[in-house]
Amino acid sequence: MAFAYTPGLRVADVADIAKTRRLPLKGEVLVNVGDVIKSDTIVARTELPGNVKMFNIANMLGVPPSDIPELLLKKEGEPIDADEPLAQSKGLFGKYFKSTVKSPIDGVFESFNEITGQAVLREPPIPVEIDGYVNGKVIEVLPGEGVVVETHCTFVQGIFGIGGEVRGELKMVCSKPDEEITADRITPDCKGKIIIGGNYISYSVLQKAIDTGVSAIVVGGFDDQDLKNLLGFDLGVAITGHEKFGATLILTEGFGKMTMAEGTFKLLAQREGMTASVNGATQIRAGVMRPEIVVPLPADAQSAKTSTKQAGAMDIGSSIRCIRSPYFGMIGKVASLPPELQVVDSEAKVRVLEVEFDDGKRYTVPRANVELIEG
Repeated sequence: MAFAYTPGLRVADVADIAKTRRLPLKGEVLVNVGDVIKSDTIVARTELPGNVKMFNIANMLGVPPSDIPELLLKKEGEPIDADEPLAQSKGLFGKYFKSTVKSPIDGVFESFNEITGQAVLREPPIPVEIDGYVNGKVIEVLPGEGVVVETHCTFVQGIFGIGGEVRGELKMVCSKPDEEITADRITPDCKGKIIIGGNYISYSVLQKAIDTGVSAIVVGGFDDQDLKNLLGFDLGVAITGHEKFGATLILTEGFGKMTMAEGTFKLLAQREGMTASVNGATQIRAGVMRPEIVVPLPADAQSAKTSTKQAGAMDIGSSIRCIRSPYFGMIGKVASLPPELQVVDSEAKVRVLEVEFDDGKRYTVPRANVELIEG
């Protein structure tokens, strides 16, 4: 049987995935290979250098920079407290009208420049800790950097997301994948939850969800103009995930009113009440990164389906989504994979596939215009 390989969107009821947890700077790893951890277990920590404050002592004392070293009350590298004297002038006759310069911050007296008269003060280091993100087992330690955690889970990837890592209990707020999340569905018991909707959430309802304290929203679609209004700027092509707007938002289908794929909706409904880890981080271009929902499962949980397909392998019967016009957002199954190149509307010769949509109609589309939905 013929195979084709294409970027895919993974939706798996049971899977084993590995997540790398890495510090921004070298630090200390706190767990070992083989350790079983929880999502909130701190696995590594480090300290980021504190902010630097430039402080012109020469100007403040009104003396040449070269005279400052003998007036300093602190040595380079010594700790300092806010309002602690750093330097003092000799004054008149060595005792009258002395001027004192005090530290504006707690931290360290890092250095002094005899040419400019500038002192460099550094604030205390900033502690940074990273947790396991998911329940699982440590399968690799990256010395001084972090760990790799493997988890047995339900794994669902979305199309686009904003906001970082959060955890919470899954709660269905729609009963069908083509239903919109309306304001009346956002109730006080949604606080701290990851709510799962249907085809759309409006800007006003999203704001209500944020005000209610919802941790994350997983929904089929959202308006792109509302996204700009929410963030206050256009995203461009940067990696998302660092936005701070009060929640994490994951779109499973795209922008606009987009009915959530039935398989995705049913799978998340089956996991209602379970605790999930979600991350809205997305990168569209090179090094594709998808937003994700990870629901840890018992070690003995097994998939209701079996598959011998390789990752990214698309064959007859594979579920795919069209990602360009004129069938953008439509989901169907691969009906055939013609091996020969065909001429498309742009007059280019490309590889194509025949897709059958739910209405039974078949259309020929370039393979570059679809993505695989890996179940």
